[in-house]
Amino acid sequence: MATERLTRRDAIALLGAMLLPALSPAHDEDIESTRLLASWLHEARHEVGFLALTREGTHIFQRIELPTRAHGLCNGLDGSVLVVARRPGDWLLRWYPNSGKTLWHWVNDDRQLNGHVVTSPEGSHIWTTETDLADAQGHIGVRDAKTLKKVTEWRTHGMDPHAMLVLPRSMGAVPAGALMVANGGIRTHSETGRSHRDISSMDSSLVALHPENGTLLGQWRLDDPRLGIRHLTFDKVNGILGVALQAEHEDAVLRNSAPLLATWDGYLLRSAPAMANSLGYGGDICARDGGGFWLSATRAHELIGTDAAGAVVERIALREACALQADGGRFWAAGSEQTVSGDSKRRAQTTVHIDNHWTLSTVGGD
Repeated sequence: MATERLTRRDAIALLGAMLLPALSPAHDEDIESTRLLASWLHEARHEVGFLALTREGTHIFQRIELPTRAHGLCNGLDGSVLVVARRPGDWLLRWYPNSGKTLWHWVNDDRQLNGHVVTSPEGSHIWTTETDLADAQGHIGVRDAKTLKKVTEWRTHGMDPHAMLVLPRSMGAVPAGALMVANGGIRTHSETGRSHRDISSMDSSLVALHPENGTLLGQWRLDDPRLGIRHLTFDKVNGILGVALQAEHEDAVLRNSAPLLATWDGYLLRSAPAMANSLGYGGDICARDGGGFWLSATRAHELIGTDAAGAVVERIALREACALQADGGRFWAAGSEQTVSGDSKRRAQTTVHIDNHWTLSTVGGD
């Protein structure tokens, strides 16, 4: 019954609104000034909050409990943060850490959230990647930034849309500010969520949408149809878009050596050379200092550094590597047991199991 469902959700939301205590001492001279917004698993609870990395591990400054596992996170323009459920997701959260206020939104039963959220450049709307469960087609939910309610939606011209990126500069015929969307291209069945995916009809693509009306500005596909386009970042040094890939080949040899990276220069979408023993799964991506990219090869338990053309130039062992972030020549990476950070790539044990993504934030405090 719908009434029972809403009552249960309201109860979960109230639980999630509770501010939980910090997990480590509040005064550590080695705590970095950088705050990372992240979600994690701690003592069987899914949480989101702010952390910094110390020699001893992760220092949690502020956190609240979530109803289920989160995936994508982003900063609002009003001192809030946005958090979206892992696909197939049904909740979206705006949290104001300074006041503790939370705003929860639950999607209708005919839609599924696909794990990522982005604030529009002017701040009046937020964009969410979604799937119409009736026909498995992808959409961008255009939502009022204050209420989180959907005001319209745009087609992504593919299935299984995942990550998004607002293009920081014009590239080819695509203007600055365009919304770039990664269509994973895999049909999922509404009754089974992430399971029983139809790989035979896989059609992954990168699309550019007009940020004012969702008009299709361009669509690009890779030569290998079994390389799924999942996550996006921008290399400012070389002016190219980096795409993290996830291979779906039935042949284990092809899958295990598949490239985890593709690049787009405004005209062509190209996959990098094969990456031996990468095991075909790129969990996250960020730009690399001096140009090129960092990729998290989650199943291969390592970070892979590439140049702008996709050639592998560095590998760093990190168990279940996934969450990545870079800024100003520094980068931060998280695995299931350790983090790697700073110019010196300092390692520290994690006190929580960090989820797939994290991002820099100036919001939040002790």
